Amino acid sequence: MTHRAMTVGYFLACEDHGPRELVEQARMAEQAGFTSLWISDHYHPWNNTQGHSPFVWSVIGALAEATSLPVETAVTCPTLRTHPAVVAHAAATCAVMLGADRFRLGVGSGEALNEHILGKAWPEAPVRLEMLEEAVGVIRQLMSGDQVSHRGRHYTVENARLYDVPSEPVPIDVSGFGPAAVELAARIGDGFITMDPDEESVARFRRGGGGQKPALGGLKVCYDTDRAAAVKTVRDRWPNMFLPGELNQVLPTPAHFEQASQLVTRQHVLDAGMACGDDPDEHVSNLKAYADAGFDAVNVSQIGPDIRGFFDFYRTKVLPQLTS
Repeated sequence: MTHRAMTVGYFLACEDHGPRELVEQARMAEQAGFTSLWISDHYHPWNNTQGHSPFVWSVIGALAEATSLPVETAVTCPTLRTHPAVVAHAAATCAVMLGADRFRLGVGSGEALNEHILGKAWPEAPVRLEMLEEAVGVIRQLMSGDQVSHRGRHYTVENARLYDVPSEPVPIDVSGFGPAAVELAARIGDGFITMDPDEESVARFRRGGGGQKPALGGLKVCYDTDRAAAVKTVRDRWPNMFLPGELNQVLPTPAHFEQASQLVTRQHVLDAGMACGDDPDEHVSNLKAYADAGFDAVNVSQIGPDIRGFFDFYRTKVLPQLTS
């Protein structure tokens, strides 16, 4: 199978690091040869071991000065916790600060973990997608810089105008995992975001109207010189990745994730085939799976404490194999 020309960015994990550490990681990512930045938008970490969750828009402001790399939220939920008119305001300002073509807004239907905090009922998945579609429409209207009034099923906007908007509208990429979300991304998105190298999802996106718009993937790895230690780190810090079904979308607190994650074992990590350790071929293979599936970019996140070791490893042993 031929590989698409694919770029490799770095995924800043707000759940796992404080704001100053994230900015420093962004600098290291640029020095190591990564070509873009993703940053997660959470109110809570998945569990208390991760233990962080800075306000993403403040961090992006610092990133605008710290690096020259493009930045994307992966992903913002513009439905319950933050009204889409406020998300539009934040995204427009980020785009102005970062400059031309350096900001993309990644959006998704969210998780109860972050979105239930204001005491509103957590809707069923079809309603969440309906809310997301309306929210994206509101954001796009406001990005024009015109005065907007909107009265929809889920949102009301009255006499709102953004005075600082970028010269070109911010691209809005839509996250999707199941068929309905992927079809929504194809219909309304400027690109598609997902966390697995799923060839069928990319094909569904392109068939459904996505065409040649970018398909963007996220990948977590754990660099460590001790493979067993790497597997343990993944199990201890990110067991939520291995929870089945809709648990990631419906569990409401880090404590609930910790309870559910008691069922996740070291074997789950091993069976997932994720890159754990310092074998460059394993890391390259994980990345090339996204190229094989038709992705245009993949964004890698290091799990674990050896951040500097990870960037040195990718700079010298992993990224050169991909660029060659």
